[in-house]
Amino acid sequence: MPAISASAPGKIILVGEHAVVYGRPAIAIPVEQVRAKAIVSANPKQAPGTVFIQAPNIGIETTLAELPVEDPLAVAVNSVFQTLNISRPPALTLRVSATIPIAAGLGSGTAISIAIIRALSAFLGKPFSDERVSTLAYEIEKIHHGTPSGIDNTVITYRQPIYFQRISEDHIEIKKISLPQAFTIIIADTGIPSPTSSTVGDVRQAWLVQPEHYESIFDKIGTIVKEALCEIQSGQVEKLGKLMTANHQLLVDLGVSSPELDRLVRASLEAGAWGAKLSGGGRGGNIIALASEEQASWITQGLKSAGATHAITTLISESLHTNL
Repeated sequence: MPAISASAPGKIILVGEHAVVYGRPAIAIPVEQVRAKAIVSANPKQAPGTVFIQAPNIGIETTLAELPVEDPLAVAVNSVFQTLNISRPPALTLRVSATIPIAAGLGSGTAISIAIIRALSAFLGKPFSDERVSTLAYEIEKIHHGTPSGIDNTVITYRQPIYFQRISEDHIEIKKISLPQAFTIIIADTGIPSPTSSTVGDVRQAWLVQPEHYESIFDKIGTIVKEALCEIQSGQVEKLGKLMTANHQLLVDLGVSSPELDRLVRASLEAGAWGAKLSGGGRGGNIIALASEEQASWITQGLKSAGATHAITTLISESLHTNL
């Protein structure tokens, strides 16, 4: 039986993080320059039921049976077996790798889960639909983030810029975003891990204490997202930048920014970016800056001078789309 591989991209939240957990919309974009990959191969020398897992990026080389049942890798593998009602799988080896920085707001955990689910279900002869892949990945997201919105698993599964809103637990609105004008995003890493589950939990605790104050901030973020969608679809990229910067200030008000993130946002604006903000959970991880293609290298230099450990430039265009 030949080996089967699958991969999944990273992602960024363009606008709307944190508020999206509370029913407001957000816009997310896949980042194809960084990826997670899973390879599943038969291991006939081992007894049936033996699943050997190799994940060199995080120092794991063990069997499924030896991993804690709550480990996200174990949950991803077992979710496929359970969905297919397989109690004793064929002996196999699963190798997982990723170029997506961990704990940086780029969706590394979700991308790894999706790559595993796709590769393993295909290896077992029952490749899952996008809808099923996204649903299973959402359940695994709960391990990473506690109360996820579902936006990460959706944008990474479909590899499509999306407008996302969870209306209720059973009702999600997803719109494919048309892009009449391509635009350039610089993603710059603070080098500090982003504790997403912690920041999401802290915002929730603060919301429970002051619900009206935080609902007001979420409403303002939601309004920015709706305006951003209009600007994207009309090709008004520079206006989108101003909305991103306004979104960052509201994330500062939520308490999820940090001096390092704020410094990189300022540096990108001073270097000529149209707008900038943190992306993801905050308190570490990445900022994103919107710029013209010609400005990108100059802004990247400014970000590195301001302390960014590395930067990725990605072109967002209509050619990214897949069908939702």
